[in-house]
Amino acid sequence: MALSPGWRTLALFPGNRCGVFQKAVRSSGLSLFPWGHCPRRGNGSFLDPEMKAFLEENTEVTSSGSLTPEIRLRLLTPRCKFWWERADLWPHSDPYWAIYWPGGQALSRYLLDNPDVVRGKSVLDLGSGCGATAIAAKMSGASRILANDIDPIAGMAITLNCELNQLKPFPILTKNILDLEQDKWDLIVLGDMFYDEDLADSLHRWLKDCFWTHKTRVLIGDPGRPQFRGHSIQHQLHKVVEYSLPEPTRQENNGLTTSTVWDFQP
Repeated sequence: MALSPGWRTLALFPGNRCGVFQKAVRSSGLSLFPWGHCPRRGNGSFLDPEMKAFLEENTEVTSSGSLTPEIRLRLLTPRCKFWWERADLWPHSDPYWAIYWPGGQALSRYLLDNPDVVRGKSVLDLGSGCGATAIAAKMSGASRILANDIDPIAGMAITLNCELNQLKPFPILTKNILDLEQDKWDLIVLGDMFYDEDLADSLHRWLKDCFWTHKTRVLIGDPGRPQFRGHSIQHQLHKVVEYSLPEPTRQENNGLTTSTVWDFQP
């Protein structure tokens, strides 16, 4: 994810069934790379051995329970220690990258089923998280990909997930891209990003600028969270496809049952 008001706002996990997901609000500022590189990484950048070992030890490789069994990911699951540990024992920023959110699942499924949407095109995956949608774009023939997430640990996780799927890692940007000069993209994809009103407003303005300046197509994935359904962007969306979520994803998202891909048409 990109900017965060805290785990419970996004995940809607009930009770105390998982410790890390109840962690308090974290800063929305840009973290430094733990391995000392600049915030934009090229293909195949060096992974800090200690952080790589930590991620491998505390995540599970899985391809089940989602809309995209073709994609293998390192995720935080009930078989992982930190799923159950007290939140304050997690030593890093909240691991949004360790959950395969339902909006991202819908986008990834759509790109895999409709490769012409991305084949030969440039794609920005905004708020990339685990990188699944960028991976789906790569599998479907995108010519240029940038995964953007302000958490540098997400960048490492995305690189590991590329390797899991026998893909050469694509560039990753860990700055807040909304603050940077716009680049030209054929397609921008973003999932599960409309969870905070201020962020949603900023995204809406930025996406409109991309659309009108560069004629960029924008696809948004969301399972129907109240913050998204109540936002003014709803008047500028065209429904592309709606997916029924697998039972494990429903359980992890407080009973949300579907996830939809929307085409942004301001």
